[in-house]
Amino acid sequence: MNQNQMNQFKGRIHNIQIDDLITKENSKCKPLSVSIAVDEDRRLILGLEVSQIPAFGLLAKNAVKKYGLRKDEHFEGLTRLFQKISPLVSSEVLVKSDEHQRYPGFVSAYLPRALHKTFPSERGCIVGQGELKKVNFDPLFIINHTCALLRANINRLIRKTWCTTKDPARLKDHLDIFMYFHNQNLLKKALTPF
Repeated sequence: MNQNQMNQFKGRIHNIQIDDLITKENSKCKPLSVSIAVDEDRRLILGLEVSQIPAFGLLAKNAVKKYGLRKDEHFEGLTRLFQKISPLVSSEVLVKSDEHQRYPGFVSAYLPRALHKTFPSERGCIVGQGELKKVNFDPLFIINHTCALLRANINRLIRKTWCTTKDPARLKDHLDIFMYFHNQNLLKKALTPF
C-alpha cells in the first residue's frame, strides 16, 4: 500500500499492536530487530523498520569476540516506526504490546493521549513456532500472526535456513514489498462483496 492509500486511514485507526521480530544478518551473532506496527481491526501492516542490535544471551560473549562491539540501533528504528505511524492513528488510540521496556517511552512521546496496554509474553507451543502461542486467548494474536506470516513467506526470516540477510537495507526493501502485497490483498478482500 502506498502513502496515498495509507492516507485514507489517517486518524481512523483506533487499535494498534506493536512488537519486534528478531532475525539475523549472516550469523546469529549479528542479530537484527524488525519493529512492526499492525492495525488490529483491519490487520493492515502500518510500518516495518529494521535495526541492528547487539547479540544477547549465550551468544553475546562469542559475538563480541568474533565481530567486536555491535551498535544498538533499536532506538532509531523505533523512532522511525513511531514517526511513520503517529499521523495515521487517532489521538486516543489503544496500543497493545508485550512488556518491552522501550515501548512505554515511545508511546507517551509520539502518542501522548493513547492508552497503552501491555501483556506478558507467552512461550511458543512448539519449538520453532515462537509466534504461535499455547494459550486459549492471545491478546496479541494479530501481531503474532503477522510475524508468523513474515517468517513463513520471507525465506531469510526463517530461523533455521541457509538463506540469510547480507544487508539490512535489502531486508527492509524485501519487507516493504511484502507489506505492500499483504495490504493490497487485504484491501481487495474488504472491497469484494463475496
